[in-house]
Amino acid sequence: MTRILPPSSFHSSQLLRCLADLDLLPGTEPVSDFAQGLGQWLHFTDAIALSSVLDAGLGAIPSQGQAQLAETAARLATEFERIQSFMTASIIKSCSPGGAKSHIKWPLPIEGEVSYVPYRRFYEAHQRDMELSVEPLRVNLRAALARATPGLRKLAELDVVMDKFLRPREAQLLARVPMLLQKRFDALYAAHLDHLSVSGQPDSPAAWMQPDGWLASFCQNLQTLLLAEADLRLQPSAGLLDALLQKP
Repeated sequence: MTRILPPSSFHSSQLLRCLADLDLLPGTEPVSDFAQGLGQWLHFTDAIALSSVLDAGLGAIPSQGQAQLAETAARLATEFERIQSFMTASIIKSCSPGGAKSHIKWPLPIEGEVSYVPYRRFYEAHQRDMELSVEPLRVNLRAALARATPGLRKLAELDVVMDKFLRPREAQLLARVPMLLQKRFDALYAAHLDHLSVSGQPDSPAAWMQPDGWLASFCQNLQTLLLAEADLRLQPSAGLLDALLQKP
């Protein structure tokens, strides 16, 4: 049985919880009412486009047999799981120096150099990979919904419109994550220096990636955020797939 990601509101997403746990969020309270928050994101022309989709009739669609629809749903469920597994494995492998390698390499520290720049680029590279993996899946799910029933075709049309005006805002917010993460990087390194000062021990960059090293801790934090972001990016596709699988 295909495992679908659990439904989640934007403000209760795993990504935001992880950012909050790491004390990386600004001090503002999130908007509690989804409709109110969504209204702040919409322009007048966006609202018109959304209204036109909602007001349009369902119309007719080409008839398909139940067997064909079931086959399409099963194929897309398999594709969803493949992409989900690929994204997860890529993140875990690339964040594990010395283990299996992905095409995105974890930036090992250069002797004596402490710079967040390679890790920001590393995070952004994974963000680009996630975008390239998720978008084709979402397009294929919309196409399948459009051929299923009039109601599901309406859902696919709504997803296109919602994606059009929410994508720029989402991209803007997600682009802030690797920037926010620098606060964690700086805090861990500062704590490391404080510990050296108190203990009188010399610094050893070779030990930074040991299990109790500050950079190893940062690596784990970065991996946790990437996995949470992968979950967030897959949620729209998970919702479309869930609708397709539950079609009567």
